[in-house]
Amino acid sequence: MATLDDADVEAAVSHLDWTRDGDALVKVVTKADFAEAMQFVNAVADMAESVNHHPDIAISWNKVTLNLSTHSEGGITQADIDLAGGIDGLTA
Repeated sequence: MATLDDADVEAAVSHLDWTRDGDALVKVVTKADFAEAMQFVNAVADMAESVNHHPDIAISWNKVTLNLSTHSEGGITQADIDLAGGIDGLTA
């Protein structure tokens, strides 16, 4: 899967609740507490497993930071955009 060019990434990000940080998409989600943050992480993990595409996840009590990039391609691909949209559905 090829990386997307800058224009395609920017167009996609404009419709997502994510920001671009170099060759990755980043989203920070704040939940009420650690238990709720873990429930969200588990939902993300289930979704990621179902599409075999996995974000980097950092958890700090009630804050979850997600980082999406297709490491094998060295940047952002359509798989990252698709998963970001799915994750946005979890936070809506």
